[in-house]
Amino acid sequence: MVLKELLLVCLLNVCCSNPGGGPAIHEVIKPKEVEFRSLNYNNVLYWKSGKQLDSKPVYFVQYKIYGDTRWSNKTDCWGIRESFCDLSKETSDNREWYYARVCAATPEVQSDWVFSQKFIPYLTTVISPPETRLWAGKASILVQLKPPHSPYKRRNGSWISMKRLHDLRYRIYITNNKLDQEKHVFEGWNRTVQIENLTPRTTYCVVTEIFMVSQARKGQQSEQKCIKTL
Repeated sequence: MVLKELLLVCLLNVCCSNPGGGPAIHEVIKPKEVEFRSLNYNNVLYWKSGKQLDSKPVYFVQYKIYGDTRWSNKTDCWGIRESFCDLSKETSDNREWYYARVCAATPEVQSDWVFSQKFIPYLTTVISPPETRLWAGKASILVQLKPPHSPYKRRNGSWISMKRLHDLRYRIYITNNKLDQEKHVFEGWNRTVQIENLTPRTTYCVVTEIFMVSQARKGQQSEQKCIKTL
């Protein structure tokens, strides 16, 4: 272990233990709202900083599986200035239950550990919209969809699609100046969809999203993409 790591360990042992000072001192830099946010199984721990003192605090992050008695240090988030920590690799079993905790410290003051709530990636992760490409046809639009990928890779180095991890359906909505609201025109598994019987030489805007079948919940909607029919 290098000297810098030894100093950080010593600092953590002092700063994150139950301090002898009054609560008004050690509470001021305590992290707040420690929570996991997950997009396509990119599982990141976020928190808000406490009150800023003359010295900007550094943060220490630990994690564990529910039921374990020992906490593990996240080496890349040990003595950091940022208020987030990527724990995707450490929480890669998407049906497991996890916890994380954060401690803040400066040379003048220190905080207790602040804990996240229970985190289950499978039930928490949000799926981003599919990558969407449009081609104009005569009174029609061809829509090509591509699902987002997870942070996991195959042995050959290629990304594993979220569609390999979940039963996903695509949803397509269209709108134009003559429609009062978005019209749901497709739901299914096809990645290439022909929307027909449209008005020629008319601009339509397309919005897409992914529906997670097993959990009966939808992901994020895409931004509008617009195209004019031939």
